[in-house]
Amino acid sequence: MRSHVFSLAILLAATACAGVPGEPVGSTAPSAAMVAPILTSPEAVDTLTHAQPQVARVTHVALDLDLDFDARRVGGTAELSVLAAPGAEEIVLDTNGLEIAQVTDGQGRALSHTVGEPVAEGGKGAPLTIRLDGAETLRIAYRAPADASALQWLSPEQTKGGVHPFLFSQGQAILNRSWIPTQDSPGIRQTWEARITAPEPLDVVMSGVRQGEPEDLGNGRRAFTFVMDKPVPPYLIAIAAGDIDFRAIGPRTGVWAEPATLDRAWREVNDTEEMVVAAEELYGEYRWGRYDMIVLPPAFPYGGMENPVMTFLTPTFIAGDRSNNGLVAHELAHSWSGNLVTNAVWGDSWLNEGVTTYFENRIVEAVYGKQRAEQEAALMFANIQETLAEVGEDAPGTALSTDGGYQLGSAIAYDKGAFFLRTVESVVGRERFDAWLRQWFDNHAFQPATSELFLADMMENLVRGEAEADRLQLREWIFEPGLPANVAKPDPAAFAAVDAAVSAYVAEGTIPAGYAQWSSAERQRFLDNIPKQRTAEQLAALNEALGLSGTGNNEELFLWLELALANRYEPAVPQTEEFLAEVGRAKFVRPLFQVLWDQDEWGRPIAQRIYAETRGSYHAVTRGGVDRILGTEG
Repeated sequence: MRSHVFSLAILLAATACAGVPGEPVGSTAPSAAMVAPILTSPEAVDTLTHAQPQVARVTHVALDLDLDFDARRVGGTAELSVLAAPGAEEIVLDTNGLEIAQVTDGQGRALSHTVGEPVAEGGKGAPLTIRLDGAETLRIAYRAPADASALQWLSPEQTKGGVHPFLFSQGQAILNRSWIPTQDSPGIRQTWEARITAPEPLDVVMSGVRQGEPEDLGNGRRAFTFVMDKPVPPYLIAIAAGDIDFRAIGPRTGVWAEPATLDRAWREVNDTEEMVVAAEELYGEYRWGRYDMIVLPPAFPYGGMENPVMTFLTPTFIAGDRSNNGLVAHELAHSWSGNLVTNAVWGDSWLNEGVTTYFENRIVEAVYGKQRAEQEAALMFANIQETLAEVGEDAPGTALSTDGGYQLGSAIAYDKGAFFLRTVESVVGRERFDAWLRQWFDNHAFQPATSELFLADMMENLVRGEAEADRLQLREWIFEPGLPANVAKPDPAAFAAVDAAVSAYVAEGTIPAGYAQWSSAERQRFLDNIPKQRTAEQLAALNEALGLSGTGNNEELFLWLELALANRYEPAVPQTEEFLAEVGRAKFVRPLFQVLWDQDEWGRPIAQRIYAETRGSYHAVTRGGVDRILGTEG
């Protein structure tokens, strides 16, 4: 491994002091920041960045930014600490639409710089090349565009409170270059700090530790200061601002939300401290100090985003019974897999998502019991099977490690990745496997990784002999498409009663009488496995008997709407319109527009009518996906 890293960075990383892991930082940034290594092996070269980190790389970012809600702009300065190889003459940063006003060094001396031609494909943006002339500090004065792809500006009407505007960011995978000039690659980890000003009475939170109380600037604005003293991939720098309040859960956990949402949010995530304890018992110390969450307005495009010390969550997971709290377990698990050890390139995103999904299931087992964990695993396995049936066992995108150009949703990176680890665990035993995974997190903490490194670590620290290596089929799991024959399938008994109910419904049309007493996973299993072609009479009978349109669980409501629209069920259209007008979560929005679009002369006019009203309320992540479905020009 060490032969593939930038030697100067390794030297600094070995000698730097980062303070006590897991403790909140003090009132200022540490004087000697931790510097993470750069991987330079061929498989670790990120094609989605303009940066050349082996020549010169960013180690620290200090932001001083103003939030302008009227203009929907972020602007100010970014001060970057640079580590350059001997003789390096320039550094290349990533930008996307940024207006660069000036670049100076630490003494205020102007530095020559150029912004190259933007690369539209994949949102790669334009390179910002700066002549170093010996500088170790760069100060960039800039403004982000009003349509910065990472930022979502909400009007008061788009919030629960309806009085104040709201802002949130979503940086993964390469969107943060639209509001921060830096080297926007998961393999170029950076510490950071920020001073953010916002109009009163809005609060600001970020994915760093807040430093004291906000400063009253006396002009109707306040300044908030944050520090992240541990090197993180740049996509994990995140911000949210709005009318939000905080409520503690445990000594190191709590939740932010709009006042009108806070009570429901707090009740839903009240198991979080217990989850942190369970995670630590599995795979070691939680190293980030606090674990707080913010429940955002429904426009947030993802279920959750694992921003350090401040997980971002969609309100659509709130069901009133904590049945969707696997989402919280998932984002928490990222504090080890993803945030602590990060894929160096996006083609290896399974190292984040697959390992995290496995870890999530172990947290669910510890907190909620083995039956729920097995049921949720069975849903994951069905997701893999459905995807492979759709795209083919030999589709190259069904390998865990890809070139980053395949978009197959969660079934491969998340679910196949999780079942890879479940299979390894089943072969070597849980005790050995847990000890190995814990040392993986410990030995690669705050560093990037590749599939090749993961495989090499398994071979060196886990596998005992060639016979066991053959049984595990490690290389086949990671680098080959499809699902290896040794997969450890979920317990068929997990859904035995539900599967029997599905069979009875198929054979006799019997609607299960005990549906209301089932777990959410059981209800989802039923809805996802009954025949997809239903008459209006059959759909009406299902809805009347099971209360599908009245469920408070959005995972179940989505399955009902998808089934209804696929059968051109007119009574479901008004609820679909209402749902798509309120919810911006891509997991729900894109498939519902897709199923409408697939219904040709019936569904396409409905999709176009709804999208004409809702497009402007969606984040760029969601909007881009629906644009492709409907052929809409931006």
